[in-house]
Amino acid sequence: MIYISIPVHSEARTIGILLWKIRKVMREFGRDYEIVVLDDASTDDTAEVLKRYERTLPLRVLRSEVRIGYAAALERLLRDAVERSSYPKRDVVVTLQGDFTENPDDLVPLVKAIEGGADLVAGTLDTNDTILPTPLRVSRWLAPFVLGRAFRKAPVSDPLSGLRAYRLVVLKKAFREGPGEQALLVSRGWGANLEILSRAAPHARRIEECPYRIRLNNRERESRFQAKGALKELISLRRTRWVEAVHGEGT
Repeated sequence: MIYISIPVHSEARTIGILLWKIRKVMREFGRDYEIVVLDDASTDDTAEVLKRYERTLPLRVLRSEVRIGYAAALERLLRDAVERSSYPKRDVVVTLQGDFTENPDDLVPLVKAIEGGADLVAGTLDTNDTILPTPLRVSRWLAPFVLGRAFRKAPVSDPLSGLRAYRLVVLKKAFREGPGEQALLVSRGWGANLEILSRAAPHARRIEECPYRIRLNNRERESRFQAKGALKELISLRRTRWVEAVHGEGT
């Protein structure tokens, strides 16, 4: 089973298109799958859109009545996949955004890499032919300097990307070593991708990467990404103990 996990907040204009595109991709791919969306206290028509698609797709919707943020939504989705999986050594969870900036076609090579023996596959943003929004471009440029050795010694070249595939047994082990039912991630935003990588990587026998490009022409709203807040979060992460736990040294 492939669990396609998507945290969303007020994405009524894109989530339906994204779900239908995933359906098309997965029908051609020919694998069993379930889409799991966490509606993080949306204030637009996201809930109504999701309700319509629940009748026609293998879709399950989780909801939070209060805004919990990207990191908490991501962790809840990953924990949900671990809890529901009957075959964690075989089953896969893929994470992506709900604003349709990531192409569902890119799910296929991630899953194929898992089927080929990888335990964790990280999407690597190809920026050669893409002009990124200024906040994202600046943050990505500064991140290696902010994180220092924690960035350079990461097991993938783009440790901040949220497009990933995990063999569920890897996450099961990571959660087992965490603080029980309490939140595993301390970040609230972008840094969560780095955190979950640091927790999962030690349990992965093989890690691979797959390039992808974001779809800026399809963005239906202004990006909520804030460079200042993201960089402050990374500075905070650099000072926490996970760096030593994963990389075996301080910063």
